[in-house]
Amino acid sequence: MQAFTWIKGWARELMDIMLLFIALGVLVQIIFGSNNVGFFAGITSNLMGFVTQLGNGGFVGLIALLVIVAVFAKKSSTT
Repeated sequence: MQAFTWIKGWARELMDIMLLFIALGVLVQIIFGSNNVGFFAGITSNLMGFVTQLGNGGFVGLIALLVIVAVFAKKSSTT
C-alpha cells in the first residue's frame, strides 16, 4: 500500500509541474506572441480549443468541467 501512496504523490507532483509549464507557456505566448516561441507554440490555441469543446458539449461539457474541477479540488485539499 505504501507503493501506491508513493506513486500517487509522484503523479501529483508531476501534474503540478505540467500545470506550471502550461501557465508559463501561456505567459510566454502573451508576452512574445505565438509566432516567436518554439517550445510553447500552440498552447493558447490548444487551451482555447479545449474550452470551445467543453462549451459545445452542452450538459456533457458541464459534467466534464465539474469532474476536472473536482479532481483539482481534491488534490489541493489533501496536500
